[in-house]
Amino acid sequence: MKTIYMDHSATTPVDPRVFDAIIPYYNDVFGNASSVHTPGQKARQAVEDARDKVAALIKATPQEIIFTGGGTEADNQALIGYMQANAHRGKHIITSAIEHHAVLDTCEYLHKQGYDLTVLPVNPLGVVEPQVLKDAMREDTVLVSIMHANNEIGTIEPIKELAAVAHEGGAVFHTDAVQSFGKLDINVREMGIDMLSASAHKLYGPKGIGCLYVNKKIRLAKLLHGGAQERNRRAGTENVPAIVGFGVAAELAGENRLESQARLSELGVRLQNGILERVPHSRLTGHPTLRLPGSVSVCFEFVEGESVLLMLDSYGIAASSGSACTSGSLDPSHVLLAIGLPHVIAHGSLRLTLGHSNTEEDVEYVLDIIPKVVKSLRKMSPLYKDAGGVA
Repeated sequence: MKTIYMDHSATTPVDPRVFDAIIPYYNDVFGNASSVHTPGQKARQAVEDARDKVAALIKATPQEIIFTGGGTEADNQALIGYMQANAHRGKHIITSAIEHHAVLDTCEYLHKQGYDLTVLPVNPLGVVEPQVLKDAMREDTVLVSIMHANNEIGTIEPIKELAAVAHEGGAVFHTDAVQSFGKLDINVREMGIDMLSASAHKLYGPKGIGCLYVNKKIRLAKLLHGGAQERNRRAGTENVPAIVGFGVAAELAGENRLESQARLSELGVRLQNGILERVPHSRLTGHPTLRLPGSVSVCFEFVEGESVLLMLDSYGIAASSGSACTSGSLDPSHVLLAIGLPHVIAHGSLRLTLGHSNTEEDVEYVLDIIPKVVKSLRKMSPLYKDAGGVA
């Protein structure tokens, strides 16, 4: 059975062009990028070429890019590194209730270390309103971290406005852009972003490699200690093949972004509207228009999301019920609870995120299968029968 993959927010396949670019750096150009001999300097040049490509995608300078082991490390480096280096300025951090756990759990860690933490609510569409942030700012607020686009419901946040509020209050602004990097237009200067986290495997690059953009004016404490790699900001031998892959993936994303954005947006709207029209008692979660291209997040009343996923998988459809990082949890998504959904509805969530390989035929197939799956599950649901549903 053909697999229709609609879980691109969890991870993407490696683009064949990225894969081809990586292979020589396992065998032919295998030197340590910190070595002074010719094999090492060839590897060093590949790393710096990739740094140029990653920086160009967000209008940063190459010197402002730190390669990390992924988005989670980048978030940890930004939050812990900044607070430790700037505790003398203040100890108050602000974030939002819908952040990825890489940010939320890191903020909780810092809170346990004696830092003050404020977690902002969001409106029912999942938007952090600038006035809410402004009301939460204090004299000792030194860091604000709000994600660019939510990984579960797809809502795009008003980053430029939020950064302006943070700066007005004397704080530095960090954004987790793991989901938006390469998908949306990002200009760190124009948007007022001081630090930004990204990960290659969300844009058809390899897993295990990410980056942190740090404005050259920002002072960070090191998270990893050892060597002097990454201009003495991140110790550890550079993962040259993965860095090369990240660079190529970033370059391709920049070249194809507008075309991809338009195509995925059109397919996503067709999928979203088709589900809402064909499945009774279904609702869209997140902002109806200001959302990631090709990101569809819905909730079905009277069914469990995990059951929907298992049945869809039996039809060859790969989807998710939220973040892949919490797929083993029995609790409903913290994001869905944050936008005000009751537990019983939040448990029926489904996330479909489209990518390069998806076609109109895929969308039509999924629209044919989902109503059948939901109807089948509701036949077994006492909640549906109690609500007067007809199987």
